[in-house]
Amino acid sequence: MFKESVFKEKVAEAYKQIQDSICAGLEIADGKGLFVEELWEREGGGGGRTRVIQHGNVIEKGGVNFSAVYGKLPDAVKKAFKVENDEFFATGVSIVLHPENPFVPIIHMNIRYFEMDEQTRWFGGGIDLTPHYVIPTDVRFFHYHLKQACDEFKAEFYPKFKALADDYFFIKHRDETRGVGGIFYDRLKPENTELSYEKILDFSLAVGNSFLPIYTELIDRNRDTAYTDFNKEWQYLRRSRYAEFNLVYDSGTKFGLETNGRIESILMSLPPTAKWNYNAKAQAGSEEEITTNFLKKGIDWV
Repeated sequence: MFKESVFKEKVAEAYKQIQDSICAGLEIADGKGLFVEELWEREGGGGGRTRVIQHGNVIEKGGVNFSAVYGKLPDAVKKAFKVENDEFFATGVSIVLHPENPFVPIIHMNIRYFEMDEQTRWFGGGIDLTPHYVIPTDVRFFHYHLKQACDEFKAEFYPKFKALADDYFFIKHRDETRGVGGIFYDRLKPENTELSYEKILDFSLAVGNSFLPIYTELIDRNRDTAYTDFNKEWQYLRRSRYAEFNLVYDSGTKFGLETNGRIESILMSLPPTAKWNYNAKAQAGSEEEITTNFLKKGIDWV
């Protein structure tokens, strides 16, 4: 069993509370859908709480998952992390929501903590937005609130983590970003932040607590927007891009699969319906083309 640590238990408990508050708030915002919880144990150590919501007024499918797992790292992960020790502990909250209305965006959040020993431990995470239709006022609102959360800790966090998100959430084989970015960070520790582990935990929790007010506002802005069958077809196409990224590039998906994680919890990020129409392209001058023109790195939203 992984060595007991007061700090890692504190992190896990705080992440559980964030999962609870987000699930409660999303049920209120949706007005119909309710989360169904599955408790699971990981062979090798630890487990989690998978919570899935489906067929709501707003959310067609979504998950708000908590896990705290430990054990021995596979050789492939040890090599990727460039570490010698193979005992690990990892805890986090991971969220993906796929809305029914094409004008409500897909959203993803992950906050996580990884520990091998007192010297080898760090925080990671981020939030990013994937609109089916890019609405600039919504994207500016999203980025503004992420910047506020970052600025409470260090002024350089937002521009640095925004650039990392642009690079990370990029579908190389499509030469486009998955959405309109957000923030992404990894391996935060005192050596590279000038903050204590306690302060980095506070930052991680601030990111987690920003999720609900941001997304409920975006829901309220767009939940009643009328849409056509054509809008739904476009939504299915954009969902297929989301699925491609998660299956080909996402490091969380890879880590979960390589450490014998629970498959249903790992793949809950995939949309309920997506389409891969052959050589699909947006019509010139259309709302769809306007959206595709925003799918690039380096756009300054704030």
